[in-house]
Amino acid sequence: MIGLEDGTIITGESFTGPGEAVGEIVFNTSMSGYQEILTDPSYAGQLVTMTYPLIGNYGVNDEDMESNAVHPRAFLMREYRKEPSNFRATATLAEFLLKFNILGIEGIDTRMLTRIIRTSGAMKAVISTEDLDGDSLVRRARDWPGLVGRDMVRGVTVDTPYAWIGTGPQASAGFPAGGPEKFKVVAFDYGIKFNQLRILTARGCRVQVVPATTSAEEVLALKPDGVFLSNGPGDPAGVAGVVDNVRKLLGRKPIFGICLGHQILGLAFGGTTYKLKFGHRGGNQPVKDLATGRVEITAQNHGFCVDPASLPADVAVTHINLNDGSLEGMRHMKYPVFSVQYHPEHAPGPHDAEYLFDRFIELMKQEGAGD
Repeated sequence: MIGLEDGTIITGESFTGPGEAVGEIVFNTSMSGYQEILTDPSYAGQLVTMTYPLIGNYGVNDEDMESNAVHPRAFLMREYRKEPSNFRATATLAEFLLKFNILGIEGIDTRMLTRIIRTSGAMKAVISTEDLDGDSLVRRARDWPGLVGRDMVRGVTVDTPYAWIGTGPQASAGFPAGGPEKFKVVAFDYGIKFNQLRILTARGCRVQVVPATTSAEEVLALKPDGVFLSNGPGDPAGVAGVVDNVRKLLGRKPIFGICLGHQILGLAFGGTTYKLKFGHRGGNQPVKDLATGRVEITAQNHGFCVDPASLPADVAVTHINLNDGSLEGMRHMKYPVFSVQYHPEHAPGPHDAEYLFDRFIELMKQEGAGD
């Protein structure tokens, strides 16, 4: 049984056995890519509902992991397909969720639930196979503190630095010596997705991943050619200490930010952020590049947004969301710094925006890197 803070009570059936979960209930409009969604650290603290009705039909595999864990607290769908049909599958979705002790719920009227979230906004909810008193679940949902103002990054960031070598992490306190890579990039891990690291290394970067709270002085001591600010979960204003560190790096090195990294950069510029009503989550969000007029179909996962009216005059808006006009990209007019709210690493989602990684490479070249 599911209890929402607005008093709504919904019934479903667990396909992963007994359990409970409390979190912010949201929806994702992607038709596929559920494994990438589940392993995206940006979903920490959330209960994810898929709007596409059939989930699980291609199973899971080791290659499509975006982190080493599952981050939503529960996964909701209309109908679970227990027998995957895909040559790449190594396990079923149910087996995957059970491995990480995550509730899987089916039999939900996901169209109805999505309409509720679109009308009332993302809200607090409790799911339980044990407490079947709807009023109790609603009270417990209302008592949960929610995500606003909380530091969710501390639960997903890496504890110690590592280098991304080939297709995986390798313990390292600095950039590995040798190799053909021309560019040294320090990546702040606010909840980083593996495909961001794969794309950077494929473009000739040696990538050193560092914890979210790493100081600007420690980053500069590594003598990187560029700095990458990753995606991550929750409220950017609740992440302790990171904004000041990023502010100290402005004008020192080229910087590229994605999702939460974009929001943190907006705060470092002196802007403010706000919570969207129900967020943008899915692989079909239209974004317009204001410089070219080109429309990109993008993958997104965020519940907060930078307020463009709060940005200083030396920061330009570069991209907007065509659904609601919200800010999707910005760049500094004086410094080699830019960011986007969406996910150009396309995991899951379209490849329309992968060119942004090339833009980051070009900025590093312009600053003399790779010569």
